[in-house]
Amino acid sequence: MILRDGLVALLGRRGHTVVAAVGDGAALVAAVSRLVAADETPDIVVADIRMPPSHTDEGLRAALTLRAAHPQLAVLLFSQHIETRYASQLLAGGAQGVGYLLKDRVADVGDFLDALADVADGQTVLDPEVVTQLFGARRREASLGRLTAREREVLELMAQGRSNGAIADALSLSYGAVEKNVASIFTKLDLEPDAADHRRVLAVLRYLGS
Repeated sequence: MILRDGLVALLGRRGHTVVAAVGDGAALVAAVSRLVAADETPDIVVADIRMPPSHTDEGLRAALTLRAAHPQLAVLLFSQHIETRYASQLLAGGAQGVGYLLKDRVADVGDFLDALADVADGQTVLDPEVVTQLFGARRREASLGRLTAREREVLELMAQGRSNGAIADALSLSYGAVEKNVASIFTKLDLEPDAADHRRVLAVLRYLGS
């Protein structure tokens, strides 16, 4: 309650209009559904993972319900918790306009507002710790067994939003070697060049959803 009111006040001070602020997952789905029906679809939904009544995963399941009904709706999960099962489902349904940030790792208000704007604009914003846990929960899956250990390292850094240059620095590889690994990942995951899709995002989703 206090955090929700504080977030509403913060967004208002920064020029944003909060069209609804609710306390549980069911109310969230109902509020967004009413807005969509009135042709007033919000630019973005911000939800915690754990909401009443059970404080487990109601917020995340509400986000899944909303994205299933409205695939273009931007959703930013802002929580102290990482829930890998439903988070993978949310991302696998289409990563554009999806964010997942951890409250205790967002130290600057400006960073949060930048992430909010990016997700509302259709980008994907994931905290690196979220990526790490999602990857770890699925490392034993056989569907990506064709990837080498190095290619998995490259793919994990891709999921964190690193450029090829940043990946090269992180793994002490040449830029060309990173390019070769990325190309090999695309080939092994059967991701053909397509101007309508972002193969880097699709490769990450294939890993997380396997």
